[in-house]
Amino acid sequence: MRQRRLTFQKTLVMEAYKAVKANAGAAGIDEESIRDFEKNLKDNLYKIWNRMSSGSYFPPPVKAVAIPKKNGGTRLLGIPTVADRVAQTVVKVMFEPTVEPIFLADSYGYRPGKSALDAVGITRKRCWKYDWVLEFDIKGMFDNIDHELLMRAVRKHTDCKWIILYIERWLKAPMQMPDGTRVERPKGTPQGGVVSPILVSNCINWRSYF
Repeated sequence: MRQRRLTFQKTLVMEAYKAVKANAGAAGIDEESIRDFEKNLKDNLYKIWNRMSSGSYFPPPVKAVAIPKKNGGTRLLGIPTVADRVAQTVVKVMFEPTVEPIFLADSYGYRPGKSALDAVGITRKRCWKYDWVLEFDIKGMFDNIDHELLMRAVRKHTDCKWIILYIERWLKAPMQMPDGTRVERPKGTPQGGVVSPILVSNCINWRSYF
């Protein structure tokens, strides 16, 4: 049976690439930099579009990179390849508009047009009205988020099988450690991936499930 192709324009892949280039970032497990990727840009972007549109795109493992934390210890980032960051950006652009409306007005993390400075600004205003502050943190959210719970939230807000397919594949993509070993990831989403922030934000929003 012939597989129906995903309907999105090639120009979307180009725009995704421009966003990836603007954000810069390190190379993934293939050690291919953005500059290297550009040496064969037309063919590289065509491959991404062709494979994604046919449902045959499979993400490579993410590169594990340990970075120091402010309070001591290290945090493990998962760095995708340049090509995979382009592919993730395509899905982010398609998925983000469907979930953006569900976020509360006071949600500032990883949202388009909002930043930590906006959160600081509104906090400064409200400190004149209230004499208390409530602070909480979800420890290791990116590392421990439940895949089944996350996909339930994704399916709540999109019925596009291609978006669902690729998000599931990104969740299951293994992590390649500095010594070359590959580790399966039964939970979590790489902190360093393009789609990870929007997935985590969507999953922790209580309205994602009802």
